[in-house]
Formats: sequence, C-alpha cells, structure tokens
Amino acid sequence: MFTAFQTYFRKHTQAAPLAVFRVLFGFMMALSIVRFWMNGWIEKLYIQPKFFFSYYGFDWIKPIGDYTYLLFLICGVAALFVALGYKYRIAIIVFFLSFTYIELMDKTTYLNHYYFISCVAFLMIFLPANAYFSVDAYRNPEKAFQLVPKWTVDSIKLMLGTVYFYAGLAKLNSDWLFNAMPLKIWLPSKYDLPFLGDLMQQQWVHYAFSWSGALYDLAIPFLLLYRPTRWFAFALVVIFHVMTRVLFPIGMFPYIMIVSTLIFFDAGFHQKIIRFISNLLRIDYSKMVALSQTKKYRFKRNIALPILAVFFVIQLLFPWRYLAYPNELFWTEEGYRFSWRVMLMEKAGYAQFKIKNTETGEQFLVDNTDFLSPFQEKQMSTQPDFILQYAHFLGNHFKAQGHQNVAVYAESYVALNGRLSQPYVNPNTDLMKKRESFRRKDWILPFNDTIKGF
Repeated sequence: MFTAFQTYFRKHTQAAPLAVFRVLFGFMMALSIVRFWMNGWIEKLYIQPKFFFSYYGFDWIKPIGDYTYLLFLICGVAALFVALGYKYRIAIIVFFLSFTYIELMDKTTYLNHYYFISCVAFLMIFLPANAYFSVDAYRNPEKAFQLVPKWTVDSIKLMLGTVYFYAGLAKLNSDWLFNAMPLKIWLPSKYDLPFLGDLMQQQWVHYAFSWSGALYDLAIPFLLLYRPTRWFAFALVVIFHVMTRVLFPIGMFPYIMIVSTLIFFDAGFHQKIIRFISNLLRIDYSKMVALSQTKKYRFKRNIALPILAVFFVIQLLFPWRYLAYPNELFWTEEGYRFSWRVMLMEKAGYAQFKIKNTETGEQFLVDNTDFLSPFQEKQMSTQPDFILQYAHFLGNHFKAQGHQNVAVYAESYVALNGRLSQPYVNPNTDLMKKRESFRRKDWILPFNDTIKGF
C-alpha cells in the first residue's frame, strides 16, 4: 500500500488541464466581482446595513464601510492576475484572503458556492497552476513546465467530486425524495417561464426533479472520471446547471461548475482550449509550448502534501458533524453550513423580540426594521445562531442606552418545507444568558415531525 502511494505521488501528467482551470477560474471570479459591483450589491449588503451577523470564532472580521469597494477591487484584480498567471502565487493568496474576508463579513450572505470558491482558492495556493501557459512562465522560462505532479490535477477533481457526492448524499432524505420538498414549493412559482411554466405545475415533475437531482449528484463524479462516459456526463453537467440557472437566481455558480468540470478531460482537449485562447488573444502558441518542452515540475520542499491531506480530511469529515447533535438538522441547522447541503429546505419564519427589566417587570417590543434590512430579518427569523446573536446585540444596545437589568426574550414561529409553522424558540428563555458555542442549543423547541435520511 505504501509503495503504491509513493508510486502515485511520483507520477507526472500534462500541465495543460491545470493551466486551463487556472485561466477559467480566474476569469470567472473576476467577472463575478464585476457583476457584484455593477448590481449595487456591495452597497446594499455590506455598507447600508446597521448590523452584521458574524460567524462564530470570526467576530473580529468586521465590515470596513466604504473601503469595501477597495477590498472588492483588490479581489477582482487578484482574480485577473490568477487568470493571466502573473505573479501567480501572490495573486492567488491575495484572492483567497480578500474573497474569504468578504465572505466572512456577514453570514447573512452565506452560500455554498462562496464556500466552494474559498476552498478551491486555498487549494490552488499549493498547486503549480502557473507552470504552463502563464505570464510567469513566459517571462521566466525557468518557471515553465510541461509536466506537473499528477496529484495536483487530481486534487481539484477530488474537490469537485466531494462537493457533488456530499450534495447527493444530503438529498437522500424523506422530504426530498418522498415529498419532493422544497421543489414542490419552488417550481410552481416559475409559471411565467416560456415553454416550462405549465410543466412546473405538474406534481410528477417535482418528483422527477428531486430524484434525478439526487442521482445526478451521486453519479456525476464517477461518470466524469470514467472516460467512455465523460462526454455524456459533461452534457448532463451543462443541462443540469443551465436548468438550475433558469429556475433559480444563484448567480455565476452554474457557469463556474460547468467550466470547472472540464478538469476531468484529458490533456489533448485542454491543449485545444489553450490553442483557441492563444489564437483569440494572438499569443504565439508554439513559443509557449517550446518554453516548457518535456520539463517536469518538482516541489523543492513538499509541504503542500501534508497541508492538503489535512484539508481533505477536514472536507470529508466536517459535513458529518451534525451527527453530534440529537435534534433534527433542518430544524436547528446545527452542523448544516459548510457541508455541501444545497437547496434542501424552504424555511419561513417570524421572530419578535421583547426587552424586559428583570427587576421592575417593565417590558417593550423591538421593531426589527430599526436594525435589520429585510434580507437580514428574513435570514435571522429561521436560524438559531442568528437569533441568539441578534438578541445579544439588542441587549447590549439597550444597556448602552441606559436600560437596567436587561433580559431579551424571543417569540418565534418557523415553517419548514411546507409544514404548518410551529413555535421555534422557548419564549421563557432569557437569550442574554445563552452563549454561542458548539454545544447543543437547548433553547430551541422540539420539531414536531421526523425527516429521515442523511
């Protein structure tokens, strides 16, 4: 076994797939930053709100006001440099740090694909993605290599495979498979789509989408790895993500996943892509190839392998942390984030907060619109860590205004995947006495139903 590992990690492969992945990833990220800026979302999401929800353990990461525009500019320029392969190592580190900082400023905006981008960017820090077809290789032929360690390409395949497979496992639950939830709620709202609107009203379509979605996620990594089914699998990738983009407003993610899966194709296919890009940009392709002819990239001090081994162990184990909590995952969301659970539930809620003087009994209700944007209030009303953090903010806010003996109570109701709403937070719990931690949140009321599965 050990000998087999040694043999594998000594293998080299063509650098073209890694180079194409770098170019497309960097370009898509730069385009995403421009799109985010042009839509006015920097102002709306990171400057206008009066209060921001931080991630547990990352309270020190704060929004930076108007300097957020500079942060996005740095992130976008770094992404462009990554695509060009110019000062690559610095560029990918800057991109990872700036993008992840943006992601951590407010968990209201959490999306699986933001987490995916941070993971891929971190992974790319340790890969020689600039060894071929890059400005760095062109300017310094000593840094040009045609061959790279095989594991550097396979690591990206493993990252993509993990995302898909875990997303598929998460769909193996009774709500998704046997109740077609939440697609049964979402799809009928697409009645105005040309050609598809009437179809989206059919119940059999909801079940067909649910089952095919689960099978797709579970099977697609293996279909992409197996050469005879690769083109068929890629066609499925395109159809699946185009349909996802048509039906749901999830931005650039479908396109990012489409171009990312090209990494599964062999080097000859990527050479054709590089030749196409070269002709488009009038780059001397033959000179670029000659610079790296037959040269093998070798790590001088291979610290990358142990770091990435730990990274992938975390990726494989972290999604299972929900098993440490006894309550229903979709209800409490303890262990839900960062586990590749994509579009699995529809929650609607209401949360009313009461500030009470524990000595005099005087109390009053809070108007959430005084502190939160409509989007923040929607997210807060169904997620317990949001509720707790907001309760502490309210308590500290009113203490600073001179209120004494402050206790904060919440009256909350949540509806999950089409069920009737039910009480969510124990209304008799003073949330000021509760602290965020990895421990179970015992102030969340029990879920009155059962969802079986992963």
